[in-house]
Amino acid sequence: MLHLNNEIFIKCLTCRMSSSGGPTPPFTTLSVSRPAETITHVEICRPEKRNAMNKAFWLEMVDCFNQITEDSECRVVVFSGAGKLFTSGIDLMGMASDILQPEGDDTARISWNVRRIITKYQETFSVIEKCPKPVIVAIHGACIGGGVDLITACDIRLCTQDAWFQVKEVDIGLAADVGTLQRLPRVIGSRSLVNELAFTARKMYADEAKSCGLVSRIFPDKDTMMAGALEMAGEIASKSPVAVQGTKVNLIYSRDHSVPEALNYINTWNMSMLQTQDLMKSAQAAMEKKSLKDITFSKL
Repeated sequence: MLHLNNEIFIKCLTCRMSSSGGPTPPFTTLSVSRPAETITHVEICRPEKRNAMNKAFWLEMVDCFNQITEDSECRVVVFSGAGKLFTSGIDLMGMASDILQPEGDDTARISWNVRRIITKYQETFSVIEKCPKPVIVAIHGACIGGGVDLITACDIRLCTQDAWFQVKEVDIGLAADVGTLQRLPRVIGSRSLVNELAFTARKMYADEAKSCGLVSRIFPDKDTMMAGALEMAGEIASKSPVAVQGTKVNLIYSRDHSVPEALNYINTWNMSMLQTQDLMKSAQAAMEKKSLKDITFSKL
């Protein structure tokens, strides 16, 4: 494969990604594949239900990304949705019992149980952020409600020209509680725009999403986007996993801490992480004008 023209290689990988025959056992809502040795593709796979997030999805995401975190072969993740759209958000019918009929003998006990449920659902998307491998999310069509919670936990967001985004929760009588209100302000940077989207539940289309920084690239269609996501994933995967994963960990830490705290953290981090063969290999490749794709880095 390494001798193929790069464009042909990407097309081959894209074909492998898009040929999902349904969920990958033991999962019932996710399709997981390996389009390349160091790239994992995770796909929400409920196209007949518009990729709505049912009870199984919330649990399977945690299991899936915990496995990816421990997978020394994987260096990058590409996340997408099967079918005509990315996701329609929470499966209200499937989740009604948890949300509308929580267990408990009195208000205090009901409240504690609701808190446990919300905490569990928050972990569904926090696990993406905790995974040290960069996650590229590729969005096509609608990305509604829980979909916005999901994508704001990812590291790089790409979309198609027909994509649109909606913080839908106020329309169903609740405040978003699994990540959007906490992460979206840090992604976009405009508190006024975040407030507008969260209070009105209006749709935001691809061009606006790019101009405000929610996504970094727009593609004309899903196939082109998936090819672009794979090419980007391949570029990231070719670099030192020590460097890439350390960069993700420190970017997230820096987001949530002051500059002095973050500088101290990277100082402590690199006093051990600089003691790697990857540093010498990368430097030697640069001096010899070699591509990092020709360098072999050990698994991490």
